[in-house]
Amino acid sequence: MTATKTIEMKSPAEIGIMREAGRIVADILVILSKAASAGTSTAELDRIARKELAARKVQPAFLGYRGFPAALCVSINSEVVHGIPSDKRRLAEGDLVSLDFGAVVRGFYADAAVTVGVGRISARAQELVRATEDSLARGVAAFQAGARLGDISSAVQKRAESAGFSVVRDFVGHGIGRALHEDPAVPNYGASGTGPRLSTGMVLAIEPMINAGDPEVEVLQDGWTAVTKDGALSAHFEHTVALTEHGSEILTAHA
Repeated sequence: MTATKTIEMKSPAEIGIMREAGRIVADILVILSKAASAGTSTAELDRIARKELAARKVQPAFLGYRGFPAALCVSINSEVVHGIPSDKRRLAEGDLVSLDFGAVVRGFYADAAVTVGVGRISARAQELVRATEDSLARGVAAFQAGARLGDISSAVQKRAESAGFSVVRDFVGHGIGRALHEDPAVPNYGASGTGPRLSTGMVLAIEPMINAGDPEVEVLQDGWTAVTKDGALSAHFEHTVALTEHGSEILTAHA
C-alpha cells in the first residue's frame, strides 16, 4: 500500500469508531494471551482470533494485507515481527511470544501487540518484556499536543537503551485510521524536538520492537518473518493511540 502524503486528522466521531475497534482488538488479545500455552500451535491461535472476530462480525486487519495469509502475527523468541501462524509450530515452556493483531470496524482500523511468556520465562526475558512495555508507556506519555514526533521516538529509545537493550530500526510505528498504515512513520529511536508537530486529531500506532542483543534484523525466506540477526530475544508491544482535547488516549487498552 502506498502511504498517504499527509497526516490525516480524525474527527471525534471517527476516533469513536476506532475506539470501538480498539476495544475489540484489546479483548481478543486478552483471549489470545491466555490461550498461548505450551503445546498450542500458532495456527490454533490464529483460528481463535478469526473465530472471535467472526463472533463480533468484524473484519481482520491483517488477513490478505500485501498477501499476508493470517489474521494474527505470532513471533516467538528471536522472531521480531510478522511471524506466520503454522500447525507445525507449537509453543513450548519458556517461550517468549509476541502477538500482533488488528481489526476493522466500519472502515477504520485498530492495531495492537503484546508479548507474553509461556509458563516460566528467564529473568532476562522478563526484563526485556518489562522494558519494552514501559518504553511503550513512555512513548504514549510523550504523545501530547504541541510536542514533536521525535519526542515519542526519543522517549522509547531512552527507556529501552537505559535497560541495556537495543531498538529495532528496520520496522517502525505508523499513523492509522482509514488504512492500516498511514503517515507519519513513528520510529522507536530519534531526537526529541524534531519531526512533525503533534496535534489533536492525530492517531498513531506506537509500537516498540526491542531486542535483547543487537538491533539488526533479517527477513526469512517466507518473505514475512523478521528475526534478530544474532538470535537474541525480541519483544513487541503496541497500542493505537489518539490525541484528543483531553490528551493521549489509548484506544486499544483492555477495560
